Amino acid sequence: MDTDPGRATGPGSATDLGTGPESSEPQPRMVAFLFPGQGAQHPRMGADLYGVSQRFTTTMDQAFDAFGPSGRTIRQEWLAASPSSSYDDISRSQPLLYAVNCALGALLLDSGVRPDALLGHSVGELAAGTLGGVIDFESGLRYLRDFVRIHRHAPPGGMLAVAATEEQVAPHLRDDVVVGAVNGPRQLLLAGTDPALRHVELDLVDAGFTCTRARARQPFHSPVMRAVLDTHGPTAARPRLRPPHTVIFSACTGDVLTDDEATDWTYWSGQAARPVLFAPALRRLLASGDHVLVEAGPGQSLTTLARRTSAVASGRSLAVPTLPPRRGADGADLHTFTTALEQLRSHGHAPRAAVPLS
Repeated sequence: MDTDPGRATGPGSATDLGTGPESSEPQPRMVAFLFPGQGAQHPRMGADLYGVSQRFTTTMDQAFDAFGPSGRTIRQEWLAASPSSSYDDISRSQPLLYAVNCALGALLLDSGVRPDALLGHSVGELAAGTLGGVIDFESGLRYLRDFVRIHRHAPPGGMLAVAATEEQVAPHLRDDVVVGAVNGPRQLLLAGTDPALRHVELDLVDAGFTCTRARARQPFHSPVMRAVLDTHGPTAARPRLRPPHTVIFSACTGDVLTDDEATDWTYWSGQAARPVLFAPALRRLLASGDHVLVEAGPGQSLTTLARRTSAVASGRSLAVPTLPPRRGADGADLHTFTTALEQLRSHGHAPRAAVPLS
């Protein structure tokens, strides 16, 4: 695979659009799908599309079936107006995030949107790998079943969003609390076990920093998760991995995902123990050219982060959400998705006139 992000060769690349240097037509911006991760989940995320869009419904049902008896419980929790406190646990949130991300990505493809690049945050990177051809959806679901089985052994903990730089939080870190994600210049997620994370939170608040607990019940992206993987992970299944057919920007390395990385299971299995470098990866993506950044997942957290970059703030690139920021009135999901397609169409993408409905 050509790892030059300015020369994407996957489906929907600039060459497929017929906008080479000899074309007299203005070149549309390239398209990148962004897939959110843990913390983006909320009740009934995307549920208005379920039973309305055939592609979305089929993809979600395939996920529920893959999880067997627990899949029925996951579906009930997802569709409930007020889910239980287990909704933010990995046994619910991770399968749902992966399924909704993949279902929205598939629905965008059915609408004629062809991504030139993919970028995922945490479990969102597994969706990027699936849409990019590294792992098929069924294998991704098997991987997640093992992921839940392994990481349910993690000690109680979580993640803390802090409006600060890494240098500013460094004096306050203690025990096993680390920087778990770099989402922007002053947008960090700290990760660690309780009560250490709680102590760090109190210190940061006393020091005048704004902190918010993320919706996570495990200390993802901290070294603690490596010990869990080493103890409980040797028996995990290893489905076949393939080189990506579309450029994927890695939130693990902050750079383009290479073929060697994409086909190495230690890259994927070790993600929960490594920090998420979303901001560096997004900068690398935007440095490769002007893009329409499409958040193909629940909420608008990645859209918000993208709008804070100079590329989007200046208007060179755009950020387009496909779902509302949180659960709204009935029909809000379909309205936001349809609005996103109209915006994409106005910029030379989404050639099909309507959401493909059943």
